[in-house]
Formats: sequence, C-alpha cells, structure tokens
Amino acid sequence: MGYVFGLFAALLFGANDSVTKVVLDSGLSPTQVTQFRTLGTFLIAGVVLLAVDRSAFRLPWKQVGVMAVLGVVGLALLQVTYAYAIQLLPVGIALLLEYLAVLIVALVAFIFFKERVKARLWVSIGCVIVGLTIVAQIWASHLDPLGVVMALAAAATLAIYFLVGERQVTATSPLAVAFWTSGFAALFWAFFSGWWNVDPAIVAKPVSLTGNLAGVIVPLGVPLAWLIVMGSFLPFLLSFSALGRLKATAGGIVASSEVIFAFVVAWLWLGEELSPLQLVGAAIVLAGIILAQTARPDKVVDADLALVRRPD
Repeated sequence: MGYVFGLFAALLFGANDSVTKVVLDSGLSPTQVTQFRTLGTFLIAGVVLLAVDRSAFRLPWKQVGVMAVLGVVGLALLQVTYAYAIQLLPVGIALLLEYLAVLIVALVAFIFFKERVKARLWVSIGCVIVGLTIVAQIWASHLDPLGVVMALAAAATLAIYFLVGERQVTATSPLAVAFWTSGFAALFWAFFSGWWNVDPAIVAKPVSLTGNLAGVIVPLGVPLAWLIVMGSFLPFLLSFSALGRLKATAGGIVASSEVIFAFVVAWLWLGEELSPLQLVGAAIVLAGIILAQTARPDKVVDADLALVRRPD
C-alpha cells in the first residue's frame, strides 16, 4: 500500500503541473494562482486538523518565526517561481530543474552541516550535469533563459524548505507544518498577489484545456479547484501515508517518479515532446536525482521525505 499511495501521489503531482499551465494561460498571474492555492491548502488543512488534531493549532512561539520562513521562502516563493518557470519552459524540463533541490540539500548537508554522505553523491552530480546539458541542448539554446532562472530559483527555495523543514517536522506533525506554512504563504501573497484585481466571476469563465484537449471547454473554477484539492492537498496526504509504510530510500525513489509522470502527462495532454536524445538526458538526470536522494543517512532522509513534496 505504501507504493500504491506514493505512486498515486506522484501521478497527481505530475498531472498538476499541466493543470497549472492551463490555469496560467487563462489570464491569472502566477502570483494570483499561488495565492489561491496556498489559501486553499491552508483552509483544507485547517479543517482536517480541526477534526483530527486540534493541538496543532497551539504553536510554540519559538517555532512561529521558523514556520514563517518556511512559508514565505520555502512555499510562497517556491510556488511562484515554479509557476513562472512552467509558463516559459516545457513542464517536464522545469520539473527536472526544480528537482535539483535534492542535490542541493545533499551538498549543503555535506559542506555546511558536516554530514556524512555516500560516495554516490559525486556520481549523481556528474549525472545531473551531463543529463541537463543534453536535455537543455545548450549548444542550440532552445530554452528560455528567464524560464531556466526561475526553475533554478524554485530548486533553491525548495532546498531551503527541505533544510529548514526537516528540523521542524520532528517537532510537530507534517500536516501541521503544511497548515502553518501555507497560512504564512497565503498571508505573504495577500499583500503582493493582486488578488483584489481578480473578478470573482472569472471562476465561471470558459477556458480551453489546450493541447490535445483544446476542444474541451470548462469553467476556470474546475481546473482551479483541481489545483487546490487534487493537485495539492490530496497528494500531500497520500505522500504522508506512503512515508508511514516505506523506508526512506524507497520513498524517495517513488517520489522522484513524479518527473516521469509529468513528462508523460505533458506529452499526452499538452503535446510537449522531447527528442529521443533529450529523453536520454532526462533519464540520466532522474538517475542522478535518485542517487542524490539515497546519498544521505536514512535518519536524515526520513525527515526530508516528510517534506519532499510541497503542497502545490
């Protein structure tokens, strides 16, 4: 059941990337979409906690500042940078770049925290560099430079979420971390997202699902609701359920399958294709990510995996 939960969560997260692209194409800005998603996650997590763990609402003062940093840097900025990235890049490539966070965490843990890591970390670095060079086709410069910058910024903010969050998830439940961080993220974007410029009637605006589903027209509220419930909260809970049944290494490998699902969904739905050479490069990058995930000690990786998927 752990593998079933983990794979289903990865599938939902992978599909969510294409849904996000459809919503962004409808006219909402990345900051506005991020505002709605963080606020929706906060409200749903709050309702669930109200039913199962009301003690999570009593957060010690010493944790408030840390949760605020997690929410603003590790969630609010993460989601908006990734949203900009998938506007400018193919979904699969943006996700590959974002998943470099796993590599960044391992390097930071080794260099700054003096954590013992396995020798495979250096092999993973080589795989990622070679694979990304092939996928990006640097010699042809096919990728939007700003999109690449945004995807790398998303990787950096996700790494911060891992590094700070792994110390917090042991002090409270992962669901409580999701509640507080999404709350601070929603509060942050309440001042900058421009939500007040959004006409509430936009949820009824007919939008095309684009790509191979261009003929399917639905109200904007449908994909927006998917982003909040099926693309954020539900897979977040499924990933937690998987972590309770799998060892750290197995959980990390299952979570990394999101990259594969994202490529497949973007290909079937949006018509985003990679050349055979780029597919080889993507496979090399994914291998490097998995190696980096397994390079850290299990007791630390367990904490990372509790946060390995942000509610987005």
